[in-house]
Amino acid sequence: MDALGDPVRRRLVELLADGSRPAGELAAAVGAEFGISQPATSRHLRVLREAGLLTAEADGTRRLYAVRPEALDEVQDWVGGVRRFWDQRLDALGTEVARGRRERGRADPATAGRREGDDEGRAR
Repeated sequence: MDALGDPVRRRLVELLADGSRPAGELAAAVGAEFGISQPATSRHLRVLREAGLLTAEADGTRRLYAVRPEALDEVQDWVGGVRRFWDQRLDALGTEVARGRRERGRADPATAGRREGDDEGRAR
């Protein structure tokens, strides 16, 4: 996960979503977008490769990089766990907000039925 904490590295993974690409093409893309050099891009690619997110294959004088799909499955599993944690809490918060609105509506009949943000009934 640390490897994906950097925006350049996330962009490199995005660029590889459709399939393998040569290092030079990746360096040109992120160089133009982030203003970094080819050696800096190579360092980012190395971090991603060492983290197990990418593979690198020699193709003559070029190096082709590709995403390891199983590595992204691990990321997706982690995100799913975090999402379940927050979904439960956000659902509970939504329930409490709705309950509070209903209770306010019952407590003050003058404002019942009025939408939030309505100016009716406010002193000018």
